[in-house]
Amino acid sequence: MTAPVHAIDPLQDPRWPDFVAKHPRGSVFHSRPWLTALRLTYGYEPIAYTTSEAGTELMNGLVFCQINSWLTGRRLVSLPFSDHSELLVDRDEDLLSLLAFLREDLRTKRWKYIEIRPLQRSIEGSVGFVKTANVYFHRLDLRPSVETLLRSFHNSNVRAKIRRAEREALTYQAGRSEGLLRVFYHLLLMTCRRRRLPPQPIDWFRHLLHCLGEAATIHVASKDGRPAASILTLTFKRTLVYKYGCSDARFNSLGGTQFLFWRAIQDAKREGLDDFDLGRSEMDASGLIAFKDRWGTARSVLSYFRCPPAPTLHNSAAWPTRMAKPVFARLPGSLLVAAGKILYRHVG
Repeated sequence: MTAPVHAIDPLQDPRWPDFVAKHPRGSVFHSRPWLTALRLTYGYEPIAYTTSEAGTELMNGLVFCQINSWLTGRRLVSLPFSDHSELLVDRDEDLLSLLAFLREDLRTKRWKYIEIRPLQRSIEGSVGFVKTANVYFHRLDLRPSVETLLRSFHNSNVRAKIRRAEREALTYQAGRSEGLLRVFYHLLLMTCRRRRLPPQPIDWFRHLLHCLGEAATIHVASKDGRPAASILTLTFKRTLVYKYGCSDARFNSLGGTQFLFWRAIQDAKREGLDDFDLGRSEMDASGLIAFKDRWGTARSVLSYFRCPPAPTLHNSAAWPTRMAKPVFARLPGSLLVAAGKILYRHVG
């Protein structure tokens, strides 16, 4: 026997924010501000499933966004543009009920697939869910002292870069202003051009800053008034999350990105945070993986699951972007930005 499952709107149900805040595995990606930014930017409608009846305390929940795309298909994803979305379910019998309901929902509503991105708990083989992607996940324990953390960083690739940035007198700014957003987005466009990818629309970042408020921060390092590097971080409960990074390649030797990470870590320590979530990395992104490894992080494998399974281990929703890379490499900046506005709502 499986328990009855109820669908709720996490943007309207008054129980959702408190449930996410109290659940030990609740993250910024489960939060109402993150879900609101997704809806405002891409039109994704969030939906959560629970075995808790209306009018009672929420005891569990799986949250998704409904993506309706003529290019990549109708699907449920938990959650778009989120590195992970842990299962906020403690009892195995409740999880089984929820997954069984989702499988039936897949059939009746004719979703192309349902994707779940749990950080820790595997659901492989559970009611038709199969592993379809593996990525690396990096986490840094912030509880040791600042001095201990600094000693744990790679000498030549991190500590030496931080010292170089200090010798070069890089300046630091942090905040949420429209001016800082414009600087960040300019550097993001430069970085995306190097990677032959369009940037996500600036409204995505504007909505993140508005919805998350002081929990979202843009950090910028400059050399003689010229922006050299920028990162965007999120804070939720006792975790700092690195979400986006970009730079002007002409200044990369000055250590701007390492300088920003170090400043963000020091700020997190002062605020009493315990963890630094450095996010996911594709397994073939050797440079990014090495960069994250050198901060003394713990690396683990993060698996995504689908029902029904994809034919191969890859993110099939991203194939339009991969196929178009040669075109993106030749587009002027304005058209590259326009391509991002069109494509990303289909990729989530």
